[in-house]
Amino acid sequence: MGVGISVLIGLKAASSFFVFTCLRMFGFTFLSLPFLYASLVSLLVSLAAHPLINLPMLLGKNPDGSFPIWAIVMFSPFLYFVRFFSMLRRFSSREESYTEICEGIYVGGWPSSPDKLPPGDPAIVDCTCEFPRASHSAGNAYFCVPTWDTRSPQPSEIEMAVRWACRKREQKRPVFVHCAYGSWKKRLCDVRTVSRSRCGRRLEKCREVNQIKATLHSNEFPPSQSPGRMVETPAVFS
Repeated sequence: MGVGISVLIGLKAASSFFVFTCLRMFGFTFLSLPFLYASLVSLLVSLAAHPLINLPMLLGKNPDGSFPIWAIVMFSPFLYFVRFFSMLRRFSSREESYTEICEGIYVGGWPSSPDKLPPGDPAIVDCTCEFPRASHSAGNAYFCVPTWDTRSPQPSEIEMAVRWACRKREQKRPVFVHCAYGSWKKRLCDVRTVSRSRCGRRLEKCREVNQIKATLHSNEFPPSQSPGRMVETPAVFS
C-alpha cells in the first residue's frame, strides 16, 4: 500500500457516505442504509488504526486467529473489503508469496491458499488483525500478534513473538512471519529473531564461562590443577 490504512479506510468511509447521500436524494432510502452503515464502520476503523490510537483489538481477533460472531457481523463491511482488496492486489502484483531472509525464517503476506505457505510445515507468526487464520494452516503451530496493516507491533508484542519463534527454531521448525500484504515494516519481527538467535549462541558461551567460574570458586579442580593456577577463559564475543 502506498498510503496508511487510516487514509485508505477514511477514503472508503467518505465514498460510502457519498453513495448513501446520492441514493437518499433519489429516494432510495432503504437501499442507502447499508452504505451508511459501511461508512460508519469504516470511519470507526480509520480512527482506531490511527497511530495516536492504534487499537487493533477493536476487531476482536482471538489468539487462535478466529473472529467472534459479533465481530464478523459488526465489522463485516471492513473485513470483507480487505479480503477483496487483498485478492485484487495479488492479481495485480507479481511479488512472491514469501521470502526466505535466512535459513528457516520466511516473511510474506497472508497465506490465502496452501501454496502461499513456505515448505516444511512452518510455525506461523500472524501479524494481522483484519485477516482470520487460514483454514489450511490449522495444523501448524500458530502465534497471533494483532497489528494493523502499515503499522508495527508494540515492543512487548515483538519480544513475545521473538521468544516463541526462537523456541520453534530450536525445534528445527521453519518460521513464517506474515502481515497482510508482506509489508517490509512488519519484518522487524524477523530481524529481531535473527539478532536474538545470534545473541542466544553468545549467551550459551556465557553460561559455559559461568560454569567454569563456579567450578573454580567451589575448588572442584581436576587432580592435575591447583587452586592457584589460572584457567584461560575463552573469548565470548570474538
